[in-house]
Amino acid sequence: MLNFKVDIDKCVKCGACVDDCPTRIIKMADGGFPQIEAEDELKCMKCQHCYTLCPTGAISIFDLNAEDDSVELSKDVLPTPESMDVLIRGRRSIRKYKQENVDKKLIEKLLITTYNCPTAVNNNALRFDVIDDIEKMNKIRDGIMGELISLQQNSGLPPQADYLEKAAINPWKKHKVDGIFRTAPHALIVSASADVPYNRINDVCIALSYFELAANASGLGTTWCGLLKQSLELLPEYKNKLLTSGASDYYCMLFGYPDIHFARTAKRDYMAKINYI
Repeated sequence: MLNFKVDIDKCVKCGACVDDCPTRIIKMADGGFPQIEAEDELKCMKCQHCYTLCPTGAISIFDLNAEDDSVELSKDVLPTPESMDVLIRGRRSIRKYKQENVDKKLIEKLLITTYNCPTAVNNNALRFDVIDDIEKMNKIRDGIMGELISLQQNSGLPPQADYLEKAAINPWKKHKVDGIFRTAPHALIVSASADVPYNRINDVCIALSYFELAANASGLGTTWCGLLKQSLELLPEYKNKLLTSGASDYYCMLFGYPDIHFARTAKRDYMAKINYI
């Protein structure tokens, strides 16, 4: 049930919700007020365009109320172009983390915010697997490193694991240098359901990008972690344990409080490859 409702005292009959509905299921009924017929409800993409577009907050859908469940968009609540520029330029891959947990309420808030990111045809078929405690993280790290070393010594590693061996396995054996988890107290694995026939890895990367910016804005650091994904592909037992969706399209990100401070933004402007057509 969509529970699509219109407050006729607020509705100005502008038709914006009708014009912008992606599936064209909103119609102007008798009296000039928008409505959705019962037989059309299954066509809804759940995008909430009608709800967020309404200039007077007259529309309610999925029991969402404009006054209680949304923030009115204005320059006062949006980041400035300058602050977004600084956030993007100032984002760094963090490889030294403080050995403390991030508050679980903050983690949950960041994940819920991230779930509002765009997905192909608004499928919202993403799953978040989170290591939310540093003691769990340390056990997982020790276990994965031990299994990788055992694999290296017994059956051997495949050729594509050459970098993993040099950057992580050998440094851990010789010096206990953590080349995969980078001492991070937490990890996030985003996966996309196989039920979605297209753009699954795109949805995963978009979600992680949104999480990264939200995390950095909250004082956290992040690292895209391809070595963790490669390790999970080599260790099915750990993949099944950490990737509860069983999806084939996924990627990993480390996060936590940085134990390093970058004093200024980077500038890669001269490296940009732009072609105007």
